[in-house]
Amino acid sequence: MAQATKEPCKKEACDIQACLSKNNFLPQKCLKVIELLDSCCAKCNYNSTHCASLSGLLKQKPKG
Repeated sequence: MAQATKEPCKKEACDIQACLSKNNFLPQKCLKVIELLDSCCAKCNYNSTHCASLSGLLKQKPKG
């Protein structure tokens, strides 16, 4: 039986992994894609398995 809804925010989470791989796993170089995932998670009320790791990434974001 197929899942009714696709996992929300999967694309954004994959984009972060790709960005981190290309940038020596430095989250500060991937803030744009991290913010896109944050935005996606906010839209789906953080109802995605991909939003769980987001809090750790956001903690590394410089406060401005």
